[in-house]
Amino acid sequence: MRAFLLRLLALTMLAAPVQAFETNARTAWIYDVATGTVLMDKDADQPVPPASMSKLMTIYMLFEALENGRLRLDDTLPVSTKAWQMGGSKMFVEPRDNPTVEQLIKGIIVLSGNDACVVVAEGLAGTEEAFARQMTERGRALGLKNSTFRNSTGWPDAEHRMSAEDLGLLALRLIEDFPQYYGDFALTEFRYMDRVPSNRFNRNPILKLGIGADGLKTGHTQEAGYGLVGSAVQDGRRVIFAITGLPSETARAEEAERIVNWAFRQFTMKQLVPAGETVVEAPVWLGTQPRIALTTAAGANVLIPAGAEDDVKVEAIYETPIPAPIAKGDRLGQLVVTVPGARDAITPLIAAQDVPEAGFAGRMKGAVMQLGKKAMTAAGL
Repeated sequence: MRAFLLRLLALTMLAAPVQAFETNARTAWIYDVATGTVLMDKDADQPVPPASMSKLMTIYMLFEALENGRLRLDDTLPVSTKAWQMGGSKMFVEPRDNPTVEQLIKGIIVLSGNDACVVVAEGLAGTEEAFARQMTERGRALGLKNSTFRNSTGWPDAEHRMSAEDLGLLALRLIEDFPQYYGDFALTEFRYMDRVPSNRFNRNPILKLGIGADGLKTGHTQEAGYGLVGSAVQDGRRVIFAITGLPSETARAEEAERIVNWAFRQFTMKQLVPAGETVVEAPVWLGTQPRIALTTAAGANVLIPAGAEDDVKVEAIYETPIPAPIAKGDRLGQLVVTVPGARDAITPLIAAQDVPEAGFAGRMKGAVMQLGKKAMTAAGL
């Protein structure tokens, strides 16, 4: 068999090319969820101090404990002296308290409570040190290749590191794995027992801007600078980003808003192939029918830079002829979408229906026809 490549479409855009995003962040990663496209990457695989943004891993493990039944939202956890004495951002729990899991979730997400993180860590693993080891192990399993955890809070430690890409991927997992809990990331305030009334506001600067932001987590230490893992949705399209190492709260807020505006204004999503629509019909070898429709399970979407003067190429690649038997859903090739300056978007091509192997007579007929074609080729016809 030979590889067969079919060019399906070329789109020509007629204005100036998209402008690359320039950032003052130490590291940055911007990602379009619907198409799986990395829009920008600045040293995104470099492990850096994540500060409180690493609390996202503590939250992820707490959500997993809820999912697998180890905890319930109305369960209470004890407050140790260690948790009570934690410095930095606090929920202001005290040893006599018995905060519920639901309160602790909001205390971590909204108030960035270091004390709440330690309560959770000790409640799930006995000690914060043991929990940090579990965080690292679970992070590796989730594909966080550049993350090492030494505590549950992001408290400064020479070996506590995450990359911007890992922070963004963890945000994606939180959104996709726990939609029932993700709404808490959009809360702008939470009051715990009115103990410190002024300590109730979410530090995430983009939540109140009216740009579709619904999460996730800020971070700041002297070593780490100011950072943010954010996400926003506009017209059903979600963008996730992570930035680290900015010099001030103001710089962080301005950079986050710029990223959201750039990601949604400089790119548009186009559906090139609807789900289930035939992309191409391919020849079948020794089957009960001569051709089979190839389609996609979820369609093919692509981000096109707004006003880019480039060709967007869409190509179907598969081996031909395809030997029978073929089962509906078999992966038989791939649809490759090429946008200059971006990674190729690859979507599997699958069989739209079953094609059984032909009986003896059909196989003989196919063999004779193939021999006839070879003879005609040899004769130069």
